[in-house]
Amino acid sequence: MSENKTIRLGIIGLGAQGGMYAKFIADGMVPSMSIGSIADVDPARRAFAAETYPGTPVFETHEEMLASGTVDAVVTCVPHYLHPQMGIDAINAGVNVMVEKPAGVYTGQVNELLEVAAANPQVAFAIMFNQRNNPLYQRLKEIVENGEIGAIRRSNWIITTWWRPQGYYNQSEWRATWGGEGGGVLVNQAPHQLDLWQWICGVPKSVYAKVSYGFRRDIAVEDEVTAVADFGDGVTGTFITATHDLTGTDRFEILGDQGKIVVEDSKTATVTRLKKPERELSDSMGMEDVFKLFTGSLNPEDYYEKETIEFPSEWGTQHAGVLENFAQHILNGTELLAPGADGINGVRLANAIHLSSWTGAEVGLDFDEDQFLAELNSRIVTEGKFEARV
Repeated sequence: MSENKTIRLGIIGLGAQGGMYAKFIADGMVPSMSIGSIADVDPARRAFAAETYPGTPVFETHEEMLASGTVDAVVTCVPHYLHPQMGIDAINAGVNVMVEKPAGVYTGQVNELLEVAAANPQVAFAIMFNQRNNPLYQRLKEIVENGEIGAIRRSNWIITTWWRPQGYYNQSEWRATWGGEGGGVLVNQAPHQLDLWQWICGVPKSVYAKVSYGFRRDIAVEDEVTAVADFGDGVTGTFITATHDLTGTDRFEILGDQGKIVVEDSKTATVTRLKKPERELSDSMGMEDVFKLFTGSLNPEDYYEKETIEFPSEWGTQHAGVLENFAQHILNGTELLAPGADGINGVRLANAIHLSSWTGAEVGLDFDEDQFLAELNSRIVTEGKFEARV
């Protein structure tokens, strides 16, 4: 590490995401990091890097960067399929690594990354789940884990604020393709919600999904998803997402047996806490109470109380905070907000949703990885733009 106790971060891929991270660091938003070097296969981006960050080493490949001695850690701001192998290369080189979301496209390749990471625990391994740094969701996780709304009975997330015009998909050959990107809204826009849903509510046991491909856009991959998840013990959840809803909805509900959480626009949460578990309240009500309920004369304060939670959230602070946490983990052993091993959860759920829609059946989260890859490859071959995956 550099002498001033900052982490020299290597940015692999200076596109929109990598460029944003470089600017955060250059602007001092990540106090414990400096830009160690930049790598990009595009000559134009390398020229831009040299001009924008003079004196910063610039490389064509990530292998050159890893061997250069200019970095203590790297972040992989490249197409999704490349995340696992670049993570493996960094760990094998003894360089701390943060992979961008998603951790990969299919669980087989992510599991290879996790095996290498587990065999090298001395190398820090994290994933950029910046929404875990959102104080609103951190507080809601605490409320659920503390049992303040009781045991979860149902959760629902409608997240359709991902509107993308056709021009967005037309900007590059790899975008919205099976062989280049690995999917649509599930692998590009919604991984943060797939992570938060499981981070707060737990990992489901199975899922049944209805998915539309090229529904409202001229693309091969999914732009509309409705999934029903089974968490076991009668607990269910639904996840709805799309990229063609111009006005969009972001509403997350968690119903417990002693309360409820409703989140609007990932900014405001209303938490209802029942005075007693719902079944106890139900069993204690006589016909007089039922009459009051039907006539609207029941006093809500006798049964529950409500709290509204809001936190200020300035754009960029969540990403920068995850980078700073990563640096502090390397420097001082601070616990990671988003350990890299957690990246498998969102990939596995997205794979299960795809597989359910392809087979028309409910799919367990312990699905056959070879079956998924065969189905994925059949679509890559039909697409005819990229090589099949192994």
